[in-house]
Amino acid sequence: MTSRIRNAYDIRVEEGVLTPDPAQESVITALERLEVDLAKRGLFGKAPEVRGIYLYGPPGRGKSMLMDLFYSATPEPRKTRAHFHAFMARIHDLVKQWREGDAKTRKAVFGTHKGDDPIPPIAKLIASEARLLCFDELQVTDIADAMILGRLFEALFEDRVVLAITSNRAPEELYKNGINRQLFLPFIDIIRERCVVVETAGARDWRLDRMTSAQVWHTPDDRAAFEALWRELKGGEPEEPAHLSVLGRDVVVQRTVGSMARATFAELCARPLGPQDYLAIAQRFHTLFLEDVPILSSANHHEARRLVTLVDALYEAKTKLIVLAAAKPEALYTEGMGAFEFERTVSRFNEMQSKDWLAHVRD
Repeated sequence: MTSRIRNAYDIRVEEGVLTPDPAQESVITALERLEVDLAKRGLFGKAPEVRGIYLYGPPGRGKSMLMDLFYSATPEPRKTRAHFHAFMARIHDLVKQWREGDAKTRKAVFGTHKGDDPIPPIAKLIASEARLLCFDELQVTDIADAMILGRLFEALFEDRVVLAITSNRAPEELYKNGINRQLFLPFIDIIRERCVVVETAGARDWRLDRMTSAQVWHTPDDRAAFEALWRELKGGEPEEPAHLSVLGRDVVVQRTVGSMARATFAELCARPLGPQDYLAIAQRFHTLFLEDVPILSSANHHEARRLVTLVDALYEAKTKLIVLAAAKPEALYTEGMGAFEFERTVSRFNEMQSKDWLAHVRD
């Protein structure tokens, strides 16, 4: 009997949505094993211990796409899929609620727990919500995350939670050269013990192939091509809002898929956002689709200034930029305060359309 994940994959190949890639075969096989193991039942109906899966490899090899297929196909009813960045933002918020809440508030959120350590009640809460946790793009750069992860996931595994993770890095490469990394090493051991580690080592970067062959600056006549590129690169994955914590504020990007984001000019440049907000967006997403950029003038020079700051942040972070604008870069802002300085942004817009720029692989 064909597994659900393989059947879903084969259907998309037959429909022409996906191109067969032999390098993905080992991943499909590993996900089939996990699908079977999740369906097993232990003694007295208790869920058995199940080894999860950790998929790693360079960007664009289909990790997120395959994870999305697996998540949709698996019959496990108690499941959650999230970008790892969003998951950790929630964990830190729960830690804050535990530490700042009084006994009544704690009980309302976490139930009854003894002691002042927030990790056990948080793990119990997460485990009560889902048996299967599917995470996209696990990476650890923050010492606060590094200090939490080992204890959190050890507690989750005690409650028979199963992980399915994608990452650009092998487990041993996580938080490399980080502060107090020795305190993070137990987390790596836990991942190796509780997950089957599978490398997606295909030589072909499907996303990069598509992007370098595509038009990345679009004018209104090209809207259909802009929409088609978005649909193709997101590969059927669901869109969801992303919450970025910036200087204690919640900056929301409404349309995201993994590490791709889509936003209008009004959402990013008509709002009072600043350099730190744009840096957070550039670091969080490897590709930004920016639409409905108008022709600018002295009447909206504040928006023009924010656009300059946004592009500077994207440029420094090597973030790919796909634009739908009212005109070519040279005609966007020709008069008004800062129009002369905008010429540097025009130069960056043009460089960011080049094949050399698009071929750059960001960590």
